[in-house]
Amino acid sequence: MSLLPEIVARAEAVVDLDAIADNVATLKRRVREHAPRALMMTVVKADGYGHGIVEAARAARAGGADWLGVAVVEEALALRAAGDTGPVLSWLTVPGEDLAPAVEAGIDLTAYSGEELDEVVAAARSVGRPARVQLKADTGLGRGGALPDAWPGLVDHAAAVERSGAVRVTGVWSHFACSDEPDHPANAEQERVFAEAVQAAEAAGLRPEVRHLSNSAGALLRPWSTYDLVRCGIASYGLSPAPDVVTPGDVGLVPAMTARTRMAMVKRLPAGAGVSYGHTWTAERDTTVALVPVGYGDGLHRLASSRAQVLAAGARRPVVGRICMDQLVVALDDAVARAGDPVVLFGTGEDGAPTAQDWAEAGETISYEVLTSIGGRFRRRHVSRRGLADPTPTPTTTTTTTTRTTMATAGGGER
Repeated sequence: MSLLPEIVARAEAVVDLDAIADNVATLKRRVREHAPRALMMTVVKADGYGHGIVEAARAARAGGADWLGVAVVEEALALRAAGDTGPVLSWLTVPGEDLAPAVEAGIDLTAYSGEELDEVVAAARSVGRPARVQLKADTGLGRGGALPDAWPGLVDHAAAVERSGAVRVTGVWSHFACSDEPDHPANAEQERVFAEAVQAAEAAGLRPEVRHLSNSAGALLRPWSTYDLVRCGIASYGLSPAPDVVTPGDVGLVPAMTARTRMAMVKRLPAGAGVSYGHTWTAERDTTVALVPVGYGDGLHRLASSRAQVLAAGARRPVVGRICMDQLVVALDDAVARAGDPVVLFGTGEDGAPTAQDWAEAGETISYEVLTSIGGRFRRRHVSRRGLADPTPTPTTTTTTTTRTTMATAGGGER
């Protein structure tokens, strides 16, 4: 990644905000090839998939995100506090949460049941303004949302409270379970159930602004399921939601995060020397190794021990022995290196470094978990040539640009 500045920290996660903006723009163009008026929701939950929620949201808006999506109310309120005034959807609450601030901030809240809807209504009445509510149907994922037998009661109740003026039902939505497997029969069945849910909502008198079913994989692999809006999460950060089917390069996406560090020590081990706890790896010959000062306490998965690779001393090098809480060891063979030299754990892949997907495969997990796990003692650093990064440093975040941009209102007349 040519934008990478010189490394100054022990370990840092460098986030290219221009890459996020470009990924969002690329995804939106691709979606609109099939649905010219479709809106783009960029999902920034879980601290922007580990990239920084406020910074990722700012970049997404710059790339054309009409909506932002978050899981919990605190995330939505953080976006408002940072200056975002565009449409934001939140979808996960528990009974008794204080929803009044979200209603007051104009955040769209999701209701899975009549009881949850009643809590939103109470919050709306407490602040004296209608709440924006989206209704979620469980079409087969088996998580949040009303099942088909409960759906008619929910939409009828929603229509009644909308007529009372307490809420405005702005959306009807659901979520694919298997869209990363294009041939899975659950996909077509969920599309059928969702179509029926939309029809039932309309029959109850609801006229939502947006109807949406597709996530990243749906947007890329099932364009006919777009409806009014798609919700792109992992793809917005440059990783594929279905790596066995489509690669980031296939659709012009670039990974936005580079996790890197520096060698703490370099030493020559003799043949037969064991490395790390349990001596699960032993040098077959005299070998140079580097001590790398990050471990599972910083979000690297222990299961990737002796499986993952890094970019070090000019080539991909294997992680050898068990990954520890604070450190890991990399075999350099006979390469010349010294303490302080850079090590790229994962990045764009363009320079030969592994990607987050490579680490996911080494750790028998998914790239989502790799990205959201990075933390601990990593220092997050945002970079942008377009002024998308906030120049004000914090104890855990630094940036390299000197221009601040306010998070924009997106969506315009298409809301």
